[in-house]
Amino acid sequence: MAITAKHGVFHIETANTLYQMKVDDFGVLNHLWYGGKTDCVMDYLLDYPDVGFSGNIYEAENRRTYSLDTLPLEYASGGVGDFRVPAISVTHENGSCALDLRFQEYHILKGKYRIPGLPAVYAADDKAETLEIVLKDTATDVRVILKYGVLEEEDVITRSVVVQNQGKTPVILNRVHSLCMDIPYGEWEWIHFHGRHTKERQTERAALVHGIQESSSGRGMSSHQQNPTVLLCEKGASEKFGFCVGAALMYSGGFQTQIERDQLDQVRLVMGIQPDTFAWHLEGGDSFYAPEVILSCSEKGFAELSHRFHHVIRNNVCRGKYKLSERPVLINNWEATYFDFNDTKIEEIAKQASELGIDMMVLDDGWFGKRDSDISGLGDWVVNEKKLQGGLNKLIGRINGLGMKFGIWMEPEMVSEDSELFRTHPEWAIRIPGRNPMRSRYQLALDMANPQVIEYIYQVISKILRENNIEYVKWDVNRSICDWYTPTLPEKRQLELPHRYILGLYALLERLTGEFSDVLFEGCCGGGGRFDAGMLYYCPQIWCSDDTDAHERTVIQYGTSFFYPISTVGSHVSAVPNHQTGRVTSIRTRGTVAMAGSFGYELDLNKLNEEEKKEVTEQVKTYKKYQKLIYNGLYYRLCEPGRDSLSAWEFVAEDGSEALVQGVVYRAEPNALRKRIRLTGLLENEKYRVEGEEEIYSGTALMTGGILLPEIKGDDVSVQIHLKRLSTL
Repeated sequence: MAITAKHGVFHIETANTLYQMKVDDFGVLNHLWYGGKTDCVMDYLLDYPDVGFSGNIYEAENRRTYSLDTLPLEYASGGVGDFRVPAISVTHENGSCALDLRFQEYHILKGKYRIPGLPAVYAADDKAETLEIVLKDTATDVRVILKYGVLEEEDVITRSVVVQNQGKTPVILNRVHSLCMDIPYGEWEWIHFHGRHTKERQTERAALVHGIQESSSGRGMSSHQQNPTVLLCEKGASEKFGFCVGAALMYSGGFQTQIERDQLDQVRLVMGIQPDTFAWHLEGGDSFYAPEVILSCSEKGFAELSHRFHHVIRNNVCRGKYKLSERPVLINNWEATYFDFNDTKIEEIAKQASELGIDMMVLDDGWFGKRDSDISGLGDWVVNEKKLQGGLNKLIGRINGLGMKFGIWMEPEMVSEDSELFRTHPEWAIRIPGRNPMRSRYQLALDMANPQVIEYIYQVISKILRENNIEYVKWDVNRSICDWYTPTLPEKRQLELPHRYILGLYALLERLTGEFSDVLFEGCCGGGGRFDAGMLYYCPQIWCSDDTDAHERTVIQYGTSFFYPISTVGSHVSAVPNHQTGRVTSIRTRGTVAMAGSFGYELDLNKLNEEEKKEVTEQVKTYKKYQKLIYNGLYYRLCEPGRDSLSAWEFVAEDGSEALVQGVVYRAEPNALRKRIRLTGLLENEKYRVEGEEEIYSGTALMTGGILLPEIKGDDVSVQIHLKRLSTL
């Protein structure tokens, strides 16, 4: 069994890790250990002094070395003498805020728990176990159930929390974080992934300072600015060496990650729903379910940790027809036409694409309602027949006649004030009575907590999908959300809306993806503004960034790769000069970078010269040749693009039979040695040959001495090297 409990000590063992907790003499659940297996109860490390002004629980009497303010706690609550960041805080009906949680009971269950209304890691019953630990407040009828899902073979533990009000009076939940983990010893650094629109998931690594460091979003979505993932690592940890812990929140709304280094140099990590835009009235007899955190650790550096997240997200988060399968190579018309198109222009792009071997034509924004710019039309999901004469069916028929699939763009969560929907139902938009709403991209957000709104969106989208041969939907959202207010809730409960919005979104996506299971849904939020494991439960790929510049994408895709599988990363070749940066890079470089993801194009192929068209044909063939390796292989970051003059990455078959190395050299240098890259993940005692060359290398040589790159002329020059194990040739 992966989970055992004996003498008040809980052991959770995966293939390579141990997670350990203990109920102490006063019923407090202490966190003992998370890391490599020790074959020992780790409570011998709990040796604390009498720390002045760190109070003691009443039952401890004059035992001054026992304090909730210093002990490593499994789930910390506010108001009872632990002055560090809490995982949960409440307000009772009498106005008090204390919650003193003590152990009550536990359950070990076969299989992986589920969370009503929320995405969660799933697994076959014989591949997972669940531990439930029930904590109860000493003075009220509030219970907190800590849930641990254990995927032993994956080296993954999931964390979630259920809060139950078994009393008769309501309780206000001010914060309910899904993960709380105290680490008593070590010198730690943290890595988070910050950014902005068109510059998402930039890596930032820093030593922990005394006090609180935070990564969060209050924007109604997981956001471009911060990602709901975090790495804790020991000082000096690298891709191949050192201990590191990773946590990813399966939630697409506002979130908070806080890390506190306390007065004793201990570290506490909490992660969950953003409390600044959250309050939940928990009536007597009701339960609140917090979203899930995926947790893993590695003693062998970041690469191994990434492999664990990649594997569990691909196999146990993503669902449906496309979760593990190859994806069609697509062409999207957005940067080719923006709003200025008609059916003839779309067909011309598709015709050229089909001749070059591309599989799918995707029609982007502007095909519906009164939509010639971004100031009108959202919400009116009726075909604009001035642009598409004869409607979608006629156009799709012509596209299918070219041997191509057809996909379409939608932004279902948003509404334009200049739309029939808004004129008919202005109360469906999120805005505060008596105030002018904040516009963004000249649009408002629909109230996804309103069942009428959800039903309307379902009806219009399902009608389009039933009546047309659409095999791909790009689900976009193009603004952050504020002005939180809904007429569907009493005034004192308005801060429930941000979470209810996400619950409504998930319910709608569950319904649509279940009914239209053959449709490939791609998530998008102005690019990567909602790139999180919660969305990947419904959409097996997400548009990585609206910045399609190949140079910038190497950095964005580098940060994305720490947690998210390559198959989930939507990546396209676009026109030059690039529409976001003005940079000019070769079509070969653009293609190489875009292949490190779900591959496609976003430009007018008819404007390419014959040499460029030939290159596109070769790129499509190359991508299809290597797509299984790119999706299924182990992914390695070979260098850090922000520090080095190049970016390089590698895909290695799990059996070591082949490897694909890709990269971009940013700047050519005169009178310089040829650049070399040390490979990784190969079999040391095997021989490898580079495709198209005669020279043979040992795996050891390639991983220690490295491989020389071709001589580079110019800036932003791509390289691609395919190696096969000699015994497989």
